[in-house]
Amino acid sequence: MRVRVLFFGQLKEIVGRGEDYAELVDGARLEDLFASYGQRYPKLAGFRNSVVASVNQSFADWASPLAMGDEVAFLPPVSGGAGTSALARSEAIIEIQREPIRTAEISARLKAAEDGAIVVFEGIVRNESGGRRTLYLEYEAYETMALKQMGVIAAEMRGQFGADSVALVHRLGRLEIGETSVLIAVSSPHRRAAFEACRYGIDTLKQTVPIWKKEYFEDGAVWAQGELPPLPSNSRKSESIK
Repeated sequence: MRVRVLFFGQLKEIVGRGEDYAELVDGARLEDLFASYGQRYPKLAGFRNSVVASVNQSFADWASPLAMGDEVAFLPPVSGGAGTSALARSEAIIEIQREPIRTAEISARLKAAEDGAIVVFEGIVRNESGGRRTLYLEYEAYETMALKQMGVIAAEMRGQFGADSVALVHRLGRLEIGETSVLIAVSSPHRRAAFEACRYGIDTLKQTVPIWKKEYFEDGAVWAQGELPPLPSNSRKSESIK
């Protein structure tokens, strides 16, 4: 069987490309696919315990079986970022873009007569990291999966905290010092819900959305080390047993 394989961040640099196709025997699992690439790229094998994988844009454990036509992505820890997707007004604005983020315009779109508060968080590019002077950043993403996961977060922000409207917007490409890389905005009838939903939004985005950051310094560049997304309890492995 044939599957499509995607690599991101430093994994893409190790393999030398972002997309590949692999031929596998029937019954092959995610761990078998990764092992086959690890044999060809020994440096990649060293990342076995610091990456996660997705199958058809959903996180999956290493024992998950693969099927003909699956889209598999190997994802380094995320650092939460040209396609755009937006849900209906009064629900959520979900966007990934390469143009500057217009915070004031987006915030204005969220306001409604019944709202008593709006909380806005902007992540901006700073000029220093780990004691080294930062020149600029570059962001890349597994865009279709990122938009899907951002939509899940938006629904949780509204469902768990009672927020009215929310916006999750992340920028890709090269960003200069002082530019906004990510925007989380929440409107709500009451301030507490807006604050709590906003914090949940940025913390969860940073942990679970497949977006990666590369930092450029005067003496070189490195991929920022982030967090590994937690695997869902109802993985494809458990589904296959049912």
